Amino acid sequence: MAFTLVHKAVLVTLLALFITVCCATTHSAADYAMQQAERLVNSFNLSPKRPVNIIHDEAVKPAGLVERRFTFPGLADPSSNASVADLGHHAGYYPIKHSYDAKMFYFFFESRVSKADPVVIWLTGGPGCSSSVALFYENGPFKINDDLTLRWNDYGWDMASNILFVDQPTGTGFSYSSDERDLRHDETGVSNDLYDFLQAFFQGHPEFASNDFYVTGESYAGHYVPALASRINKGNKNKEGIHINLKGFAIGNGLTDPEHQYPAYTDFALANSLITQSDYARINEMVPECVREIQQCQTEEPACGYAYSTCNEIFESILAIAGNINYYDIRKQCVGELCYDFSNVEKFLNLDTVREALGVGDIEFVSCSKTVYYAMLDDWMKDYEEVIPLLLEEGIKVLIYAGEYDLICNWMGNSIWVNVMPWSGQQSFVSANVSSYIVGGKEVGLVKSFGPLTFLKVHNAGHMVPMDQPNVSLQMIKGWMSSSKGKVPAGKSKILP
Repeated sequence: MAFTLVHKAVLVTLLALFITVCCATTHSAADYAMQQAERLVNSFNLSPKRPVNIIHDEAVKPAGLVERRFTFPGLADPSSNASVADLGHHAGYYPIKHSYDAKMFYFFFESRVSKADPVVIWLTGGPGCSSSVALFYENGPFKINDDLTLRWNDYGWDMASNILFVDQPTGTGFSYSSDERDLRHDETGVSNDLYDFLQAFFQGHPEFASNDFYVTGESYAGHYVPALASRINKGNKNKEGIHINLKGFAIGNGLTDPEHQYPAYTDFALANSLITQSDYARINEMVPECVREIQQCQTEEPACGYAYSTCNEIFESILAIAGNINYYDIRKQCVGELCYDFSNVEKFLNLDTVREALGVGDIEFVSCSKTVYYAMLDDWMKDYEEVIPLLLEEGIKVLIYAGEYDLICNWMGNSIWVNVMPWSGQQSFVSANVSSYIVGGKEVGLVKSFGPLTFLKVHNAGHMVPMDQPNVSLQMIKGWMSSSKGKVPAGKSKILP
């Protein structure tokens, strides 16, 4: 969620959380923010050898078809009754319709259970971090072994869906362009590109066009997901192309409503003994100005930089007191510069045999692109909760879930904005019972629902719920998608303090 300009806070923006740095409005403040981010990105070696996948050599083009069925080298069959070749694994490029020369890379994995399962799109945050990180470390069909071979993920979401992992915005992962004008700067550009991609996808895969469709994502996808869902809904209403059977969207530990999420930092830190009561009172003195500047950012874009600088002081102050915690999972220490090591995804996807299988030519895969998140700086403080009420009123299911030990996009901040969001069912949602969420006979979370809206706090998980609680996340998404009213199965109600 909110991040500082100091070492640890910017780390947050650059890897598992996949959230970005935001600029300041004065020239000197903007220079300072950019210099700090540049220094840290370079020191962490997260930038590609090229500035981003913006290719200036026109001879560099992806090899092969726009889409191809593929098999990762050396991957064993998932069972004695199924072969990899029969499962339907696809990789491809989509030439973005409203662009100069942008190509959007994607994976598509057909369901291991039934082709009639819903189609799900997963979006990783950043901005500028590849969805392949989630594919291999969270909810995709595979996990990467230390020797760069693959093993099957028994809890991949392809056990319940036909799932897309998309590298976006342009310049992310394997996606690229020969023209820097194809970099996107806001959710309008991002959601339009994704909508055009989905139109092309369903045109190319008409057998899936009538399936239920869900938009999902994590972290900065708290921006992407509601923006794309809103764009799909608009396209359906205007009959712009193929009707996309949008049924709902889910956001995990996301940044959606900065005005309500930033102030929750101190509440979460105090409740988890990261700071003392006196620390809480002192740091909270920064909150009113932070909120005012976020509000101003909604109508005056230059104000977004001031909001970023002011609000980051809240998080910076907490980290200075809390010490070497893993801000994705406060139960853990931050081991190494990035707290988690996801480097194998770059090593694996840049293997010659893998690149040949995918047909990506000479494009270099990078997990996160600094150029992309620089391009999206002014989007950071924007509020994307505001598009959700209309979707709720039209019966679109909404699931907001959060691991309880994540500091960055903590469950408290997400719970606050979900509860204060104005819609016709707000009061009923606020007064709804909180129930145990049961998987395997055990309470694994707390859930509250009314109408199409559900909030789920997941026990024993940090920022990346599918990584920390893989079976719980799979049962969650299966139960939620199969429920006509968008609820997840719950046990006994609880009265919470």
